[in-house]
Amino acid sequence: MDLLQYGFFQHALLGSLLTAIACGIVGTYIVSRRLVFISGGITHASFGGLGLGFYLGMNPILMAMLFSVLSAFGVEWVSKNVREDSAIAGVWSLGMALGVIFIFLTPGYAPNLSAYLFGNILTVSTGDIIWIAALALLLVVLFTLFLREIVYVAFDRDFAVTQGLPVKWIEYVMMFFIAVTIVLSIRLVGIMLLMSLLTLPQITVNLFTSDFKKIILGSIVIGFLGCVSGLVLSYFLNVPSGAFIILVLVLFFLVVKAIKALLER
Repeated sequence: MDLLQYGFFQHALLGSLLTAIACGIVGTYIVSRRLVFISGGITHASFGGLGLGFYLGMNPILMAMLFSVLSAFGVEWVSKNVREDSAIAGVWSLGMALGVIFIFLTPGYAPNLSAYLFGNILTVSTGDIIWIAALALLLVVLFTLFLREIVYVAFDRDFAVTQGLPVKWIEYVMMFFIAVTIVLSIRLVGIMLLMSLLTLPQITVNLFTSDFKKIILGSIVIGFLGCVSGLVLSYFLNVPSGAFIILVLVLFFLVVKAIKALLER
């Protein structure tokens, strides 16, 4: 409990809650529409933006966000003409390659690079919290107002078209929010592990229910508990928080899966 006296730990807890809300909402859409591979491609493409930000001396998060949004739109557009997995693989590889090149060309040493790759929520600043809070609020409002339309597109795109819904607009808006959520969550678990935070809580809840709203709420709770557990462990063991957060989520999924299997016997 003494940890709660520290400002950085308070920031980390608040950042965990807000990130869990954003990832819980967006991750449910990703899992429902089977966009897990796309989210991985966007996540790794953001590394190119980080590298360019370091090279130009600009805010790496803003550059990563620009790269991610453009990559998301690019995949959504290109996948209409070529195989989607091929487009994702191209974006994935290009982003990582550009990131390595730009970081190599950057004079001196890229500061806090490991925090972007593997996460370190103890370094979350007030500015980071404001950004993720704004994102979480926008997502809550968006899904409250247009939940039915988003669910239709996520589960059955063809049916949504027959209902006269603006499917393309919904898809591009959701790809935008996926990209933004990915970039603003990098501080928590890092580029290498972020895809798990967008999927593990959702598939854990999905073991017991297929209700879209319940999966969102359950994912937020599981994601937050995983973040707090990983945060405490990372503080005492002095290792990046992202690895412990994902480890906790994986162990929780395996335990829940085992319990369900026993109950079904």
